[in-house]
Amino acid sequence: MTCFTAHYDSPLGGMTMASDGQVLTALWFDGTRSESYFVNETTATKVLSVFDETRRWLDLYFSGKQPDFTPPLAPKGTPFQQQVWEILLTIPYGKTVSYGDVARRISPTMSAQAIGGAVGRNPIGIIIPCHRVIGADGSLTGYGGGLERKRWMLKLEGWSFS
Repeated sequence: MTCFTAHYDSPLGGMTMASDGQVLTALWFDGTRSESYFVNETTATKVLSVFDETRRWLDLYFSGKQPDFTPPLAPKGTPFQQQVWEILLTIPYGKTVSYGDVARRISPTMSAQAIGGAVGRNPIGIIIPCHRVIGADGSLTGYGGGLERKRWMLKLEGWSFS
């Protein structure tokens, strides 16, 4: 199966979008992880409507507006990862939650570390807003795109830092 890719120039650096031809399967900052982390198939460049929708979403987001739509998404992962990513999609623009908050939404005995592992495997950065997950003490913890990008995006969304 072929995976299609396209480029996006964001204020935080270049990004790569990936699709199966119908839906967005990955979105990442260039140079942060190898393409093989997100894509296991042969890649080709192609003009796709899902890439146009994703660009429109990203243009709105990076202009400081909350997009009122979501491009069609199909991140690949385990059922547990999918469950975590669905929860991330419910985090409102400009709000943050802790890894523990996400864990408690799944089970009272779920560990924050397990959530961290799933969040760290999120293949569709920004749109599935893993940057809105922070430490229990309010600290900015890991982000695959780098903590400076995480800080920038949270500030864009109106989050204030102490």
